[in-house]
Amino acid sequence: MDAPPFKKRPRLESEPENAETDSGDTEEQTMSDGEEDLVALIEHRSKEVEHLRKRFSYYKSQLEEAEKRLDESQRKLARLRGQNSVKTSLTQSEFRSQFNLNTSITVQSQPQSKLQPEILDIKQEDCEPVTKSSSSPSSAGDSGFCFSNSMIKLKGDKTQREPCEKEVVDAQDKGAKRISDQKRQKDLIPMISCHSSPCMIDCQTCAIVTSQHKRKLRSLVLSPTNEQHFATSALDGVVNLWQLQGRGSSATLLSSTNCLSAKQRRWPEDIAWHPEGNSLFSVYSADGEESQISILNLNKQKVSFLEEKPHVKGIINNIMFMPWEDNCFVTGGSDHAVIFWSEKERENSWKPKVLHKSVHSSAVMGVAGMQQKKIVMSAGADKRIIGFDLVEEKVEYKHQIESKCMSVLPNPRDLNLFMVQTGTLEKQLRLFDIRDRQKEVHSLGWKQESSESQSALIHQAWSPNGLYISSGSVDPVIHIFDIRYNSHKPSQSIKAHQKRVFKAVWHPTLPLLISISSDLNIGLHETA
Repeated sequence: MDAPPFKKRPRLESEPENAETDSGDTEEQTMSDGEEDLVALIEHRSKEVEHLRKRFSYYKSQLEEAEKRLDESQRKLARLRGQNSVKTSLTQSEFRSQFNLNTSITVQSQPQSKLQPEILDIKQEDCEPVTKSSSSPSSAGDSGFCFSNSMIKLKGDKTQREPCEKEVVDAQDKGAKRISDQKRQKDLIPMISCHSSPCMIDCQTCAIVTSQHKRKLRSLVLSPTNEQHFATSALDGVVNLWQLQGRGSSATLLSSTNCLSAKQRRWPEDIAWHPEGNSLFSVYSADGEESQISILNLNKQKVSFLEEKPHVKGIINNIMFMPWEDNCFVTGGSDHAVIFWSEKERENSWKPKVLHKSVHSSAVMGVAGMQQKKIVMSAGADKRIIGFDLVEEKVEYKHQIESKCMSVLPNPRDLNLFMVQTGTLEKQLRLFDIRDRQKEVHSLGWKQESSESQSALIHQAWSPNGLYISSGSVDPVIHIFDIRYNSHKPSQSIKAHQKRVFKAVWHPTLPLLISISSDLNIGLHETA
């Protein structure tokens, strides 16, 4: 007898369908998650590629410019060698054979291997064939410049060796040249306001260092001879000497010196570094028979005061060493006077000379020297900008604007371009061509949230290539302007501190901005 047929349960028939559905949902969910991950990864890597592409384009353009400048330097070297051969009455073959036999070139490189391309280009073009500074290992080493130094040693020719030794002695006696003196001239004025978009700088704060000052900071200056050193001063009367660590990742306090004036115990209103790098000069007030200028010897950590007191009253607002061969500086004061100080033979001895005291009708707020000609620029609260020719002893440039002037700052690359800080909001910075007295080249500025007035304690600085201006602000930001950008606004603003920023200066050889703020901190900001 046949067995009855086996009946399948309906529930068992539906179970495989549910299992397939669950498996499909899980697989679909897994694919969805993987797709989101891949999209996020692609977006991240796309940004990374775009960033690297921009940097590659930047470095490529800098390399092309560096190669052009290197080629120019090589041509100058060839011309110089040709001139030397004529002077010594040697034929071309004799000169070449003598040079090959008697000359050995030793290249000494600094241990630092990586440099910012823009700065490296500047240094490469400034390397003269046989210069006083580059022929002296001590002067170049003390200055901290990050380019190779060439020493030419003549083994058999005393007539050629003696001048080289004399040049070395002269370079050592005068110290390393100012960084601004070594920058090659470049015509930047035609480039002003010609681009529709700015060239952005990748700026990131890498360290915030406590200033060690007890009161608000007043001044920040970089050493002209040692790229690792900078100094700060504050209302506590103390001048601090700092040393950068590495490429600006941090800073170490080297020394603190009390520089209060002897009688009234006033703090330095402004400080300036001697071009030889061994001393710091501070200015005070002309009231109450007070000493007006002090000199801090950095080697001995000793402060001395000059006896001369040419200013007659009020605060001395600014001190600035001139970018010329002879060591000299200029001060501007609230007594409307501009004083020129020349160095005497005796140590810490300076002779003052009044350039003018009636050209300005109000306080002189800022002074500076033009590089291509011995002209002393001054900016006053009387809205006047004055250029005084030292050789002709007369006013060479005169211009008046609609608001008070608070500082003047020549461009380090274009010898005809200079900037003036004014009191007009959203037009605080004015660019001028010293050859054109009738108008300004361009104006730059920013809106302020913390105050409706422009403070004279806010300062600006040019970048080493002369294309950017950094400015402090009553707000806790650093404003950066690209002068090629056809706008009056900052190309970018960097949140750098908790309170107002007094100043942000560009390091001459490192991709670094150094800033000081009323929050009593020093900011170190990496730029690229």
